[in-house]
This record gives sequence, structure tokens and C-alpha cells, in this order.
Amino acid sequence: MPRPRVVILGAGFGGLHAARALAREPVDVVVVDRRNHHLFQPLLYQVATAGLSGPDIAAPIRKVLRRQRNATVLLGDARAVDRAARKVLLADGEELAYDHLIVATGVTHDWFGHEEWAEHAPGLKTLEDAMRIRARVILAYESAEREEALERRRAWLTFVVVGAGPTGVELAGALAELARHTLARDFRRVDPRATKILLLEAAGEVLPAFPADLALKARRQLERLGVTVRTRARVTAIDAEGVAIDGERVAARTVIWSAGVRATSITASLGAPLDALGRVRVEPTLALPGEPRVYVIGDAALLESGGRAVPPLAPAAIQEGRHAARNVARALRGEAPLAFRYRDRGALATIGRAAAVADLGRFRCSGLMAWVLWLFVHIFFLIGFRNRLAVLFEWAWAWLTYQRVARVIPHAAERMKRR
Repeated sequence: MPRPRVVILGAGFGGLHAARALAREPVDVVVVDRRNHHLFQPLLYQVATAGLSGPDIAAPIRKVLRRQRNATVLLGDARAVDRAARKVLLADGEELAYDHLIVATGVTHDWFGHEEWAEHAPGLKTLEDAMRIRARVILAYESAEREEALERRRAWLTFVVVGAGPTGVELAGALAELARHTLARDFRRVDPRATKILLLEAAGEVLPAFPADLALKARRQLERLGVTVRTRARVTAIDAEGVAIDGERVAARTVIWSAGVRATSITASLGAPLDALGRVRVEPTLALPGEPRVYVIGDAALLESGGRAVPPLAPAAIQEGRHAARNVARALRGEAPLAFRYRDRGALATIGRAAAVADLGRFRCSGLMAWVLWLFVHIFFLIGFRNRLAVLFEWAWAWLTYQRVARVIPHAAERMKRR
């Protein structure tokens, strides 16, 4: 008899840990992802700001799962799910049958109905995004060096980050350190220390998901780095020359979007209730309502645990991936599925050198202690010994020298022409 096939869509934190949790089960696991690597997204901002290179925070999926004999990895783009036929439809027309399905496709950017902003304000979710932003940032300084007109030079030296969640805060802090330290003596006609970094947030404070006292400390740390923070600021327009904030025009040639995300389009094909962001309202077991063979986990899922919404964080996705795999195994043994219970490990956000905030429930801290905690947590979750070693070396070098080594931009002259 053929063994049951468990198809996992997405090799992020949730999907990868679901696959690993099924290693000893009598099933065939098929992991499908549109990219060939698992990405450690919490450190993408460091790739975007030249602190790390792409391979430092990525690992080939095949390498991660190569010792798992019941796992097969397929490079493919899943577009839809046919629940009636129990098949996943791929972009190339191929159909992939399943007995159990785990959807872990995560989220993508959301410009709140203004898709035309995407060209001028890229988001940060993939390595391609990070490399695109890195090129924009470095080439902005190169363009400023060549610019004769003072006003146009100021526009090149103005950076706007839209959205002050963890990604936006970390980006703004890293951009400030890049300007004030790494590039400070590299140019002759412009002074990178005169760079203006503007962090915009529509809510009342930065890091809206954090406790108010930590959010205030994060804001103060950002301002000490030279970042201008504007809260209750609503962006109404973005183009190649700048942004409009509640009608006020700000000239800025580099804008980065970190204000909104929505679930990938595949969730719409599941025939399940969705929220306004396309996330699936799953059962407490993580299964679709009325469909115990299909699970949705990670950022694409919407559920509550202990009376609170499960946050879109890596630890939550990891726990959900393992739990979905456990329920698949229970179903194969004829046992009832278990409800998911989220164990809150807290939240961390770094602002810059020896500056961070940590919310670990009853224990909260900021500054150097939080930064050291952030560092060790991120090193722990990186996949692969080589990745941990490389990141530790790069961080140690940056700490001692203030230098960011990943500043090489391929085809730089051609890119400048397009700008």
C-alpha cells in the first residue's frame, strides 16, 4: 500500500519545522517552495543595509532536509488548491495530489490598494527585495556625490521608511548607523552624516505591538541615532521624487515600505473564511473549518490562543508547524486532533549598536542587555553551523570597525542610469 502523502507549501519557519516533525512518521513528505532556500527573514534588514550578505541568512532547502529520507523537495510555484480533488495546482500546470496538506505560504507586501507605489517604495520580504533596497541605498549616496544642485542632493540624502513595526524600526536604525559611521569618511563632495532618515508610523507610537514603555524607549533610542520619528503620519502619495504625508510634500529619492502585509493569493482558493488581509480563520486545531485534512499555519493563519490572537512571529510559526505535523500523525493513527496552544516567548526589536528592546512577559529591558539578548536569540534560530559562524564574524567585525562589508552592487553604473 502506498504511504500517505503530506504536502507542505512553503519552507519558511512553519513549513520547515512541520516537515522535520514528520521525519519519523510513516508518510511521504513533499515540500514545495518557489525558491530553493529557507530564509531567516528577521535579519533581512541587515542584508538590505549591507551588514550581511544574502547567503549568511539563507540555507538550501535540500541541504536542510537531505538526511530526512521520507522528505522530497520540489521547486515550484503553488497557485491554487483543489480541495475536492485533493490536489495542489502549480504555476507550470502540474498537479500534486495530497492526503494531508499544510499551507505555510506566509505573507507578501500590501500597499493598501496603491500598487503603483511598489515601484518607488519596495518592501522587504525576500532576498531579492533586500538586494534591491541595498542597491537603492548605496546608489543614493553615489548619486548625491555627483549632484551639483543642493536641493536635489538633499533629496538623495533623505531616506523615508514607511511603517514603524519591528522591520521599520530596525531598518531606520541600521540606515542611521550606515550613514553616521560606515560611510562617514568615504565621500568627498557630500557628508553622509548629514543624511536625513524619516520614520513614519500611522499609529500613535513606534512598535505598536509592544508595551507603551518599551515603545517610548525605542523611539528615544532611534532619536539618539539621528532618526526623525513621526507618528500619526498618514502617507497619501509616493512617487520617484518623494512622498506626501497628510498633504505635506517631502523630497526623498529613497523610500522603503514596511507598513503592511497580506496573505499570499493561494489562501483565496481554499474556500475558507478570510479576514481583510487574506488570512484564513482556522479551527483551534489549525485545520480549515470542516476540512480536517488541510492545515494553515504561520502568518497566513488567523486564530486565538488563550484569549489572544497568535502574533505573526517566527516562534509562533515554528510552534504551529510542529503542532500541525502532530495532528497529521494523530489522524493517521485514528486519534482526535488537539487544539493548538501558543506559548508566548516574547518579542525583540533592535534599533542599533547596543540598542534594542525586549518584551519577555514579566521581564522587560532595553539598551545593551536587550541587544545582547536579541543577538543570541537570532544566532540560535539561524539554520546551519556555517551561517551562525559567518554572522557572528560579521557582527564582531562591525562592532570593532563600524564597517559593513556587503556593500558591493553588481552593475552599479547601469542601475544608476535607471534611477
